[in-house]
Amino acid sequence: MPAVRKQQKPPRQRWLMSLLLFALLIFLSIYSISNPMRDQEKKFTDAEEVPISRITKGYAEEEFESILMRDNKVFATAKDGTIFQSYKEGRDSVSTLNWNDPENPTVVEVENREAANMFIAILPDLLFFLLIIGGVIWLFRGIARSQSTALSFGKSRARVADAKQVKTSFKDVAGCEEAKDDLIEVVDFLKHPKKYINLGAKIPRGVLLVGAPGTGKTLLARAVAGEAGVPFFSIAGSEFVEMFVGVGASRVRDLFLKAKRNSPCIIFIDEIDAVGRQRGGAGFGGGHDEREQTLNQILTEMDGFEQGTNVIVMAATNRPDVLDVALLRPGRFDRRIFIDKPDLEAREKILKVHADRKKLGKNIELHAIARQTVGLTGADLENIANEAAIFAAKRKRKAVTQQDFIDSVEKVTIGSEKRSRKLTDKEKNITAYHELGHAIVGHLCPESDPLHKISIVSRGMALGVTWFLPQEDQYTTSKSKFLDEICGLLGGRAAEELIFDEMTTGASNDIERASHIARNMAMKYGMGDDDLGPVAYGERQGTMFLGVDPTYVRNFSEEKAKEIDSFVRKTIQQQYEKALGFLKQNRKMLDKMAVILLKKETMTVEEFIEILEGESNDNDGEK
Repeated sequence: MPAVRKQQKPPRQRWLMSLLLFALLIFLSIYSISNPMRDQEKKFTDAEEVPISRITKGYAEEEFESILMRDNKVFATAKDGTIFQSYKEGRDSVSTLNWNDPENPTVVEVENREAANMFIAILPDLLFFLLIIGGVIWLFRGIARSQSTALSFGKSRARVADAKQVKTSFKDVAGCEEAKDDLIEVVDFLKHPKKYINLGAKIPRGVLLVGAPGTGKTLLARAVAGEAGVPFFSIAGSEFVEMFVGVGASRVRDLFLKAKRNSPCIIFIDEIDAVGRQRGGAGFGGGHDEREQTLNQILTEMDGFEQGTNVIVMAATNRPDVLDVALLRPGRFDRRIFIDKPDLEAREKILKVHADRKKLGKNIELHAIARQTVGLTGADLENIANEAAIFAAKRKRKAVTQQDFIDSVEKVTIGSEKRSRKLTDKEKNITAYHELGHAIVGHLCPESDPLHKISIVSRGMALGVTWFLPQEDQYTTSKSKFLDEICGLLGGRAAEELIFDEMTTGASNDIERASHIARNMAMKYGMGDDDLGPVAYGERQGTMFLGVDPTYVRNFSEEKAKEIDSFVRKTIQQQYEKALGFLKQNRKMLDKMAVILLKKETMTVEEFIEILEGESNDNDGEK
């Protein structure tokens, strides 16, 4: 384990500590001066008070061992140890009291504390003077700080991690082997640049990491810096842009200047689309826009790299379609690495990386968890592993179990259970039949994904959930699968109409999704009727900017629009009648499952299959 370095205190804290220490020393000095005889005063507390004449007489008769004169007080100590106390006039001295006989053995001591009293008298003025001096110093230091802040306004705010601080390596990155293979060349160039330069080869100056949020773009960039053992400059694209024109460009210049001084190194710009958008498009901004000034400076700096500086710029974005063309041309970002969402094998590896940091129980099947997380990113999988550990801690377990992982998957993908949401008996009944309608119709459709679980426990915004899981990752979808998916979505509405002879709002999201699939079939995938043909209808115009969604331009006639609407309506109606037919044929099974689901609230696929096969055997026996 590396040694922990003590954090240095900032100058302002050091100055305050010095001031407090100085005040403490003054207090101790005053305490010491004003109480020089504190220990001796303890023996005078029980002194017997007598007139001054009594002490003068005792001095003459030599009955005292010593006499102490402290200001106007006189303390006389007899030979038997008795102490007498008296008071004298302020003008009285040893000579006026005749206590200066050289033949008298009595020791007479005089303690003058006027100097201490004088210091105590002027102490308030002294402290006030010190306070004024401290205030003036603090004021000038504040002015100096504000001036330094103003001068550093255009400085780069990139976070710098030197070669020893970056501990991330490719071993910490799982599930993107192809991307790691592409980045190995970058690492080799940073380690052995002469091998490429001697052959006249040029390593890409810019590497653009493209992928969905959470796929590990930043982690890959840190792994490259860790493997190469070089400094790592990290900054977000939004940190360049300020409300003042020219600040972003100044920060870009300062960033690249620092990088050249520390070469070889890596500059990582996260979310570069914040400053790298297409210039002068969609009516946003103009030639003097601050964002465009910053982009122009980035283009200039990347073009002006001196040969042999060994500075590589890595950037990450999830919107490569909005980046300026000049930014992507060869010589700037001339290498793009696409990081896809992990497949089944990659998800299992990612889960293993995060699970190794947790205390796991026995018989943990990460492959089964990976199968339930289709379409999730590495960040989602890390969240699932963390939620599983939280579940185990809440349940007071000593290790994370398989059930904790299953519950965490459901929480992340569907939402937390809302047991507090109280449904009436009628609403529960409708929800049970609705979810079973999805389950039965989806199970009977040959191209539908396999059923995984049925629940009428509220999660998120849904009153119930029917969960279908694909057996494997799918990259293409057929027309028959689209139709079966629409049929399964409409199974809930069909069950409500069959059992209750009425409709509820519970199927609104199902109808919306089914309509969206049917419309995409007609307009996007060329899966419509023969009259529509293999033609894409509608063109996307504009890009996502400032929250404005891109719109579709209608590039087809009114007649084609009617045909598209007709296809969507006809497809939905056909699949709805198909779903209704499935449920009429299995009405007894639907009623039997509804009783069990209302009692248990959750039904697994094994229980569903058992009831289905038992009902099928009963029907065969009746025949």
